[in-house]
Order: sequence, then structure tokens, then C-alpha cells
Amino acid sequence: MLSQTDLHAEMSKQDYKLLCHPLKERLSALQHTVKEQKLPVVALFEGWSAAGKGSLLSDVILTLDPRGFHVYSTVSATPEEVRKPLFWRYWTKMPARGQIALFDRSWYQELYIAQVEQGISDRERERRTESIRTMERQLTDEGAVIVKFFLHISQKEQRQRFEALADSKNTSRRVTDRDWKRNKQYDLYYQAADGMLRDTDSHRAPWHVIPSHDKRYALYQIYSILVSSIEEALRKKEQRQKALPQLERLSQEPIAPRPFPLVPTPKLREVSLEPRLSKEDYQDALEKAQKKLYKLHNRLYREKIPVIVAYEGWDAAGKGGNIKRVAAALDPRGYEVVPIAAPTQTELAHHYLWRFWNNLPKTGHIAIFDRTWYGRVMVERIEGFCSQESWQRAFQEIIEFERELYDWGAVIVKFWLHIDKDEQLRRFNDRMNTPEKRWKITDEDWRNREKWDQYEQAVDEMLARTSTSFAPWHIIQSQDKKFARIQTLNLLIKAIEEKLDA
Repeated sequence: MLSQTDLHAEMSKQDYKLLCHPLKERLSALQHTVKEQKLPVVALFEGWSAAGKGSLLSDVILTLDPRGFHVYSTVSATPEEVRKPLFWRYWTKMPARGQIALFDRSWYQELYIAQVEQGISDRERERRTESIRTMERQLTDEGAVIVKFFLHISQKEQRQRFEALADSKNTSRRVTDRDWKRNKQYDLYYQAADGMLRDTDSHRAPWHVIPSHDKRYALYQIYSILVSSIEEALRKKEQRQKALPQLERLSQEPIAPRPFPLVPTPKLREVSLEPRLSKEDYQDALEKAQKKLYKLHNRLYREKIPVIVAYEGWDAAGKGGNIKRVAAALDPRGYEVVPIAAPTQTELAHHYLWRFWNNLPKTGHIAIFDRTWYGRVMVERIEGFCSQESWQRAFQEIIEFERELYDWGAVIVKFWLHIDKDEQLRRFNDRMNTPEKRWKITDEDWRNREKWDQYEQAVDEMLARTSTSFAPWHIIQSQDKKFARIQTLNLLIKAIEEKLDA
């Protein structure tokens, strides 16, 4: 792609005023439409050092209302960011609907720069490339528009700009030894960047290589592309709102689902709920399991292995008491319980996975999710809080999310706490008749119970379509809470031991 760029393109001052000023006015007006239509916009500026990213970006933001955008400058990862998944720091910066995020360098630093400077393997490069494709596809499928610019200058032009900067006392600090080294190795970076552009260019998030020898021409190109990209996204959004599915994916290539190895799971009605534990056996087993888990937690911390425990299950299945027994075995400084309720307005304004990315643990820590990202294929599906297209798409997106965590090195353990309908009714009535437990029962619990058969069908599909070899589902027989607690503790211990001993 780089070789096809005319680096000699330029624009006169007169033509710039004639052509670019109307585009600036249009972009300013579009920002208000973006806000009204709740369209999230991501614009990223990649390219060579000294290609003018800072000055070009500064010109763009002067056109915009500062209340509607945020600029992120990608520098070396902080100590906190190093202890999170590689793309965590980018996911957490994604804009809300109606907002614009502008990235001065972006997640592509983890690809082509890392390829040259960190010597990442071809396999790791392919994995990161796939992660980027997945992230961009998930964002655009939820309605975001992603505009990607690569600012291109020649090796000679870059060297001349470095020399000009170095000759001035006011700007010499901006040219580092690393910059000079990169200029000498220009061909290596060129090959890496060209491969990156080719591998991550798509109709959903296309690359725009901007010749940047002439600033006026570069700005004209940037404004033209920003305006046309946002206008096209708004047009497609309007078409979707008019329920024209045949136009919904206009100009977008089909994406084949990435295959993942699935683990067979039984249907809920096939699971025996007979197992029981006596009080004596329970106390003995609980003490042994908690002591073992405590020791394993110390090893996890030393070896910087993160653990994610996901709890789902029927209302009144005993998730709270189960979580409490797991948490009792852990060092309180090394875990967090994340209760997931109805999303806040801020969370609703983002991609549905955004709030889960924001709550991931650090390496060596444990996050226990009391309800999870699976709400999209259960509650949101059945209650009509998202479209059929959205929840159908979510099966693949959730597996991709969990695969990203697994590739990061996390242990992922997922529990479905299972009881039958009669036992749920007994526990509901017990809560209603016990003053200190009454807070646990809500009108929503009763409404959900009326849709038991719908939820059972959704859960069976969820288990079948998202139980993978790297993040399998465990159906916990929770008719007897004591048995369920020991079952979850033992399964968690087993998963951690397998990771530590691998």
C-alpha cells in the first residue's frame, strides 16, 4: 500500500482555502449530528515519526467542540497497563455513543513497531493481527465508525525534518536517539508497516495512507476522509433504523466466524440434582479445599497468573453463598468480587463488553464475576433489550473475548448453578417469609420465573455454543448448597493447578 502513494502530491494555499474550509465547517456540523445520532467515532493517526501527526491532529481538533471528543496519546505502557491484557488500555478508551476518540498512535504500535523492536514471533504477530481485526469488527458491528490514517513520508524527508528539529534549541529535545535509529532502519519499519496495512485493511475499518510531505494536501485528505466516513456511517445508521436489513451491511465484506474448539455440555434437564453432602462431610471438605485454595492463591500471585471466575445460574441458586466460600479462602488484597447489575447509562453508551474489559484483574489477582457478559444471550435476549442480530452475534464475540483473556495467560472458570423449578419456588417462599432474607427477592425474580422455559432454552444454547476447551462451562448441582460449594471449590482448584503445573 505504501508504494502506491504519491509522496509528491501538494496543494496551493488558494486551493486549500477553497476546498478545505468548507470541509472543516461540514465536520463541525457533523459532530453535532454524531452526538444526536449517538454514533461513536474512532479516528487514529499512525505513521512515521516527524510525519506531522501532532500538528495535523491539532488542526483537526480545533475544528471540533472540545466537549465532544477526547485525544489519547499512545506512549509506553504504564506498570498497571503491563499487568492487564495487551489491548485492555485501548478497549477501555473506546468512546461512548455520540463521542469522538482521536488516537495519536494506537494499538498498531503493538504490531508493526513491536515486530521490529521487540522481535515478536510470526505466530505472535498473527495472533495480535487477529485480535485487532476482532476488536475493530466488534466495534463496527455495534455501530462505531473507525477511520485509520497512516501518515507517509520518505526516509530522506524524515531525516531532513529530524535535522531541522535538532538544529533548534526549542525543538532539539523532540528528536531522540531512537528516532535516528529508526530513520537508519527505515526499510525494516517500511516492510513491517506495509505488511500491517495490508493485513488489517478492511471495508469495516479501512486504512487511508496520507502523503504528508505537503501539510495542506495532507489536511485536505484527512478532512475529506473524516467527513465522508462519518456521513456514510450516518447514512447506514439511518437505513438500519428504517429496518432495511438488505442494506445494513452495504460495502462490508462477510466475516467467517473464527473456529474455536467446543466442549460438549449436557442439557440442563439431563443433569442429576440428587447429590448431597452431610454437614460433617461438608465442614471437613470445606476446610481442606479452602486451605488448598489459599496456598494456590499465593502461587498465582508469585507467578503473576490472573484468574477470572464467572458465576451464572438460576435466581436463588446460591451464587452469593457460593462466592462467599470461595472468597473466604483468598487473600483480600488479591481478589475482587464484581457484581453485575443492570448497566448504567455510561455503560449502555458503550459496547456491551466495555464494562467487563474495565473490570479485569491484574496479573496475579482474581476477579469473581457475580453475573457476567452472558447477560447478552440470556436476559437481554429474552427481555428484548438487544436485537436478535446482536445476541446471535454475541456468541462469537464472547468466545473471542474469552480467548483474548486465555491468550493473556488467564485461568477462566465458568459456573452455571443449577436447581429445579420446585426448589427455586421453595427458596423464593423462604425468602418472602423470612424478614432478614426478604431483601433478596424482587418482583423481577418472579417475572423471570414465569419465563423459566424460555430461559432454560437460552441457557442450553449458551452452554452448547460457548463451552470451549480454554473456557469450559461447569454445571454445578446446586439443589444442595453444601454440595455445590465443594464442587465449585474443587473445580476451581483443579483449573488453577492445571495452569500452574503446565
